[in-house]
Amino acid sequence: MGNFLKTGAARAACGVAASALMGLVAGAASAQESVTFGTNWLAQAEHGGFYQAVADGTYEACGLNVTIVPGGPQVNNRALMLAGKMDFHMGGNMLQAFYARREGIPVVVVASAFQKEPQVILTHPGKYETWESLAGTAPLMIGDNGFASYYQWMISEYGFTVEQRRPYTFNPAPFLADETAGQQGYVTSEPFSIQREGGFMPDVFLIADYGFNSYSTTIEAMQDTIANRPEAVKCFVDGSAIGWTNYLYGDNSAANALIMEANPEMSAEQIDFSIAQMKEYGIVDSGDAETLGIGAMTDERNADFYAKMVKAGVIEDGIDIKQSYTLEFINKGVGLDLKKKLTGN
Repeated sequence: MGNFLKTGAARAACGVAASALMGLVAGAASAQESVTFGTNWLAQAEHGGFYQAVADGTYEACGLNVTIVPGGPQVNNRALMLAGKMDFHMGGNMLQAFYARREGIPVVVVASAFQKEPQVILTHPGKYETWESLAGTAPLMIGDNGFASYYQWMISEYGFTVEQRRPYTFNPAPFLADETAGQQGYVTSEPFSIQREGGFMPDVFLIADYGFNSYSTTIEAMQDTIANRPEAVKCFVDGSAIGWTNYLYGDNSAANALIMEANPEMSAEQIDFSIAQMKEYGIVDSGDAETLGIGAMTDERNADFYAKMVKAGVIEDGIDIKQSYTLEFINKGVGLDLKKKLTGN
């Protein structure tokens, strides 16, 4: 299947998701409307809910034939969406949407798969007892993108310094060699790599738990798509929420098979670790998602995050951020009944 994954590919015999969508079919997108969804990296468990909705026919149940196009180091799926070559795109955090609005680019976030940004700072076991103890002391290996965004917030809010930052080259060797150092990473992946290469599980500081409260792994669409094809947007958002519910709490074996087919370097062990971390840290299902459904967002939280980024000098004041996202398709409790059936509570 190369870099393309279509809903016509292998599907699990999972009737739960399809039945959960039966009440959503009325007025849904026209029968088997083809859409493409570009992710922002190679297939992995962090994309699992979308692959789940493909694998068990959830998207098809409300009328969409979804093609997932994986991203990668040489792929710019967002540019393809801007050029009209793709219908939906997986964004990072809300800063991308705010920047697009600043530049007058008509990209709109329609849902957020992650309630928490999975970015972490990793340290050697027991070296630093608290988040605050890292500020001004630990050498921190942070990449350029991180330095320009969340690290500026860390400086503004907690007194981290420019001087303690070291360049990060996505090679864990310098971190492994220096017991005083910290390193950036994702809670779902780098701790696994450190454990395998260094022989120890690092301490994990999830920056979202200290106030970096952006939504993450967003679903983006163009304004024209929302205006002209709202039923397709609704189907994709609802189907993704149900896909994530099934992926986290149901049988995800078919989705994981598709992930490993699309990304042959992905291992079952890495997938299992990532799913466990997403659950433990509430990356997907926590906060508002517990009562409003996976994909939830609120005006208040987006405004609060924007204010923090303005204070930190990451972005300028005066942007109409409400034009960068919409609550039209979310916060309706989609998937909550299914979660109750799968978990018993």
